[in-house]
Amino acid sequence: MAEGEPLALTYIPEVILKKRKHKEESIALTRKNQLELGQHGGKKKKVDDIKRPEQLVREFRDKELDLIRMKQRTKRAKSGLSIPNSKLLFVIRIHGKNDMHPKTRNILYKLRLTRIFHGVFLKATPGVLELLQKVEPYVTYGYPNVKNVRDLIYKKGYGKIDNKRVPLVDNNIIEQALGKHGIVCLEDVVHEVANAGPHFKEIVSFLGSFSLNRPKEGLLGKKALYKDGGDTGNRENQINDLINKMN
Repeated sequence: MAEGEPLALTYIPEVILKKRKHKEESIALTRKNQLELGQHGGKKKKVDDIKRPEQLVREFRDKELDLIRMKQRTKRAKSGLSIPNSKLLFVIRIHGKNDMHPKTRNILYKLRLTRIFHGVFLKATPGVLELLQKVEPYVTYGYPNVKNVRDLIYKKGYGKIDNKRVPLVDNNIIEQALGKHGIVCLEDVVHEVANAGPHFKEIVSFLGSFSLNRPKEGLLGKKALYKDGGDTGNRENQINDLINKMN
């Protein structure tokens, strides 16, 4: 090639040029959407997360009011605690977020109710009933029948092994965790829970809480007691209807 002669341009097919253009436009559009959603930079998200002084004051007052009401419920005569018709309770957390006092949250966590629409099996002891009375506006409970105990364990049950949630798909999992207590299969678990047997504590500790579905109907969003037309407190045998809607 003679010196000074211009280099020939490389030919690029039109199809490739169109693909490049489409890719660049797609990247630009994705970047724009990410910025709008606050996934990068986060300016919009941070502004939304800033709480106004009046909101902070309102939340503080709500939490203090929650503590006062808890103390008032605790002062009720212990004779006011109704004697349960069953040794077994199923408790569902249905309320509670920003308006809870830390003491209320601690009790819910003690009951293993760390999230809304999670449920746990508990023995109906005086100590448990006192705790439920303290967090009454945030939970509902009652006496589950054997059918619902079985359905919850089979459909929603997970076991905790090495701090990991493991689906109960194999009886070997049960035997590995609870075999030393003579419990080697799911039916043994159901029987022990339904009858609040001697190894109830070990089983519910292994099972953890049950993640339930938000019901389309059955909850009114009211913190009044169930017997007064609200959602909370003791539903007795009516808890089975709610379990069916959430399972």
